[in-house]
Amino acid sequence: MQRYQFTNQSITVAIVQQIAQTIKQQLLGVYSEPEAGAITQEVLEHVLQQNRVQLSLNQQQEISIAQQQQLQTIVERLLKHEPLQYVLGVAHFYGLELQVDQNVLIPRPETEELVDLVIKEHRQQQELKVLDICTGSGCIPIALAANLNTQAVYGLEVSEGALEVAKANATKYNLPISWLHQDIFDPLQTIAPSSLDIITSNPPYVLEEEQELMRANVLDYEPHLALFVPDTDPLKFYKRIAKVGYSLLKTGGKLYFEINERYGPETCDVLLQAGFTEAKVVQDLFGKDRMVRAVR
Repeated sequence: MQRYQFTNQSITVAIVQQIAQTIKQQLLGVYSEPEAGAITQEVLEHVLQQNRVQLSLNQQQEISIAQQQQLQTIVERLLKHEPLQYVLGVAHFYGLELQVDQNVLIPRPETEELVDLVIKEHRQQQELKVLDICTGSGCIPIALAANLNTQAVYGLEVSEGALEVAKANATKYNLPISWLHQDIFDPLQTIAPSSLDIITSNPPYVLEEEQELMRANVLDYEPHLALFVPDTDPLKFYKRIAKVGYSLLKTGGKLYFEINERYGPETCDVLLQAGFTEAKVVQDLFGKDRMVRAVR
């Protein structure tokens, strides 16, 4: 079968099978074989509003001119290394479909593991009070509010643009989360001392020197404010949050960090020095030191 081609001059009748072949072939100029295929699948599902099974059964279905134009625009952005989640405007996280844009980090699978750990340890408790610090898209507090019995959930974020995204995501799922627009390094007066059961945080932890190891689609598009810390003070956020957390948590309350895998023991030391009675590194599914869990 002759392969359909996008052209700038005209778009003609095409079917799902042809379009899928074309998109994948174009993306192979930027992405590896498995990734190009997976992205193609997700793009088609998003634009055609069909799931994987429906698309496989509808290979001969004609695609409208408007849909072809939408697909063409998406492919052009992907070929510039723009992350798929920003291009589509959504990211999937712990069973939720969240709005994302360049004001927020794209939620990662390791952050889902952090959420899963918290949920498993607290699912039997009632009327929990939870704070997420450096909340970004709101993925952590929204997932916790959706899966735990909570009395109050707070999300703290310094970026006004990120907070707007978080608010929209909470509204979509009708979750009553209190959003705090503030810098964690400023005094926090909104929440009473010794009142929280859980604090979570995925703060900036990538060293500036690690930029050269990062892919272009992260470095060129995701917010550096949410990514990087100075090489000279890699644990600056953990030191501050440990101090704030010790003040805000009840006795026996827990703090959960996502961390730079290079600094697991050092992060634990920060927490113990702040007064926490217990702190331990938790590995992710790939065996990397990715989380720290501490008890007040």
